[in-house]
Amino acid sequence: MDDNKDLQNEFDLPQDAAQDPILPDAPDITASFTQNTLVDLTPVLQLTQGIHHELSKVIIGQKDIIDLLMVAILSDGHVLLEGVPGIAKTLTAKLLAKAMDMKFSRIQFTPDLMPTDVVGTNVFNMKTAEFNFRPGPIFGNIILVDEINRAPAKTQAAMFEVMEEKQVTVDGVTYKMELPFFVMATQNPIEQEGTYKLPEAQLDRFLFKLIMKYPSQTEEQHILRRFHNNYFSDPSTSIEKVCTKEDLEKSKQLVEQILIQDNLLDYIAEIVHNTRTNGDLFLGASPRASLGILRASKAYAAINGRDFVTPDDIQAVAYPVLNHRIILNPDREMEGYETKDVIDSILHQIEVPR
Repeated sequence: MDDNKDLQNEFDLPQDAAQDPILPDAPDITASFTQNTLVDLTPVLQLTQGIHHELSKVIIGQKDIIDLLMVAILSDGHVLLEGVPGIAKTLTAKLLAKAMDMKFSRIQFTPDLMPTDVVGTNVFNMKTAEFNFRPGPIFGNIILVDEINRAPAKTQAAMFEVMEEKQVTVDGVTYKMELPFFVMATQNPIEQEGTYKLPEAQLDRFLFKLIMKYPSQTEEQHILRRFHNNYFSDPSTSIEKVCTKEDLEKSKQLVEQILIQDNLLDYIAEIVHNTRTNGDLFLGASPRASLGILRASKAYAAINGRDFVTPDDIQAVAYPVLNHRIILNPDREMEGYETKDVIDSILHQIEVPR
């Protein structure tokens, strides 16, 4: 199923759609990337290109989003995915879990959802006269929290411990999560009825906030061509497993070995410190943001076939790491400024290490 002919048969595509450049043949690029590196990044590149190839069978475009999702997983971080309804936010998470052969769990957040509905609760067993713990849906490898901003503060608080420490505590007993543990939460930026603002402490626990946009007109044409004959079928049936938990753990260990020079560490610290002293911002980023940029820039370098971090890697991940951690001054917000404008300004002001 690795060539366009097989994909054409599977999706019943017309000949011109089968030649769609958006649906690549997953060529083996690892040799050209890794031949001059000290760290053998072949497992990382095979994992990344395998995920892209499988998800491209269903998801048209969104390459940058998938890249950053892989960066987050390799960085052991969580992702908040924001976008209007109907652009495959939920589908992306489900397909990602299937391609990585991980236990997938979905939690639909609603205003009446209780913390025990997320983490689980102790249930009395009449036969043994004892309480037994019944795990909630948070126990999984890839967790999709759909419409996360529709649950009240007490339910949001149930996510704090598990997102940071990968464990939950119920009635004084701590239960560890099975690794890997990755939370992908979605929210709708348009509908405000029945939604709650996420606490800053919870936002800070997400490595990235990614903005998923509409497909281009060309991409939408490819979507229609690809599914015009099989819109009743389950698209996930075409997704094949590309890695195991052991493969992912090995890739994470390789990412940790990526080299980053001291002057680039200073560059990260200066960027984050600038958010705390910037006159356009009411709230700056935390030290967790600095560590997030560090980890994410290493993973971003790795998926691009380099065993060392460059300033471009840091700049590429700075916005998704910082955009949900900073708050604009009310005056700037009224003038129409956005967090992206401030982050871009900070990156232009600070001298890039050479």
